Amino acid sequence: MTAVELMPLAAFSGQHGWGYDGIGLWAVHEPYGGPDALKRFVDACHGHGLAVLLDVVYNHVGPGNRLASFGPYFTTAHLTPWGPAMNLDQPGSDDVRSFVIGNALMWLRDYHIDGLRLDAVHALEDHRAVHLLEELAVAVDALAASTGRSIVLVAETDRNDPRLITAREAGGYGLTAQWNDDFHHAVHCAVTGERQGYYGDFGTLAAVAKTLTRAYFHDGSWSSFRGRSHGRPVDVLRVPAYRFVGFLQDHDQVGNRAVGDRIAAILSGHRFRDGLLRVAAGLVLTAPFTPMLFMGEEWGADTPWQYFTDHTDPDLAHAVSTGRKSEFAEHGWGAEQIPDPQDKETFLRSKLDWSQPRREPYRSLLDWYRSLLSLRRARPELTDPRLDRVHVGYDEDARWLMVRRGPLLIAANLGISPVRIQAAAGSGTVLLASDQDISVNSATITLPHASFAVVDSASATPRAT
Repeated sequence: MTAVELMPLAAFSGQHGWGYDGIGLWAVHEPYGGPDALKRFVDACHGHGLAVLLDVVYNHVGPGNRLASFGPYFTTAHLTPWGPAMNLDQPGSDDVRSFVIGNALMWLRDYHIDGLRLDAVHALEDHRAVHLLEELAVAVDALAASTGRSIVLVAETDRNDPRLITAREAGGYGLTAQWNDDFHHAVHCAVTGERQGYYGDFGTLAAVAKTLTRAYFHDGSWSSFRGRSHGRPVDVLRVPAYRFVGFLQDHDQVGNRAVGDRIAAILSGHRFRDGLLRVAAGLVLTAPFTPMLFMGEEWGADTPWQYFTDHTDPDLAHAVSTGRKSEFAEHGWGAEQIPDPQDKETFLRSKLDWSQPRREPYRSLLDWYRSLLSLRRARPELTDPRLDRVHVGYDEDARWLMVRRGPLLIAANLGISPVRIQAAAGSGTVLLASDQDISVNSATITLPHASFAVVDSASATPRAT
């Protein structure tokens, strides 16, 4: 399935926003065109062979909603970052759960949406024997069976718990997939060198290697950011890699930075910026996971993606603006540097510049992404979901990493100096190279600084020379 994913469309305050503060959960945001426009969009995507996934939010409802006036939709038995939790397990919760599941089915049934991305499911406080997510998965499977369609449920979660994507027959919830933040953090830190906040445990090639072979980095290991051990191991013999969504950027990881700078902007001062962007793309699109690209990433868009709102309530608008500045001031950012979410210019700055992919250096990076995608389709080794067949070697000091997937050797140099990697096999064929000076001779792969290659060769255990 090749799909486009939409951020939440449930009606919210104002004209534009990220959509995560929906108020009318059963209504399509009218300024975007309302229900008829969404139907036309889905039909157009299907006409081009594209599935459509929609982000939905059930862990909270936006400010200004009136659900509490009509029933026990919320409970103070559990508190979330947004206040009282949705009532999923207290008295009266049967009807609330039916409300949520019915809403999910509405998007899938009435708009022919092909799947849902479930926002921050770790914030769904539910201590009943059958979790809401399992109940939802059962209902969606029934809809898929009755309509003859393939429908997916993808979770965003902070818990690193593979039970979400484990089959119900094996005691799991039976969701289709989940976003893999650990893989994002590992690649992001390896490429940018950032180590602040929750990036603190990442930054090494060992972290990249572990996520490529075990999916999670934190699988019961110590998390310095959380101050405790975190996660649960993935059974790599039972959970296929395609159940994890691997990505370099997403709306949160970019938009929740102080100034919304994309990775192309973060690396703008690096003398090997273009090479590192190619390496990062290569690591994502040759990984065993289901790849996801953030809008404009494929040409290295450097326009910002900033947090923007359009709240019509003056008090709420003021609270959002001042709260954003206060939040980042704690991390050393001056108030004058933080974009005001309520300023329309913040929204306008976040739009893509569609002229970029027609000119350099954006056009060349777009060609690189196209080449990677073509190779991924052509070589079944790159979509083999068996994590136990992914083998990784690396050198932290020299900053190179090599992944073996069947006869394919995927070599990346993230350093500023050329490296030579002994592949312990005869010369192979370079299938794809980010730099014209990449070569394979006498079982040695030579990589210039910040470069990436895929070589068709015999199996080998990489080691430095």
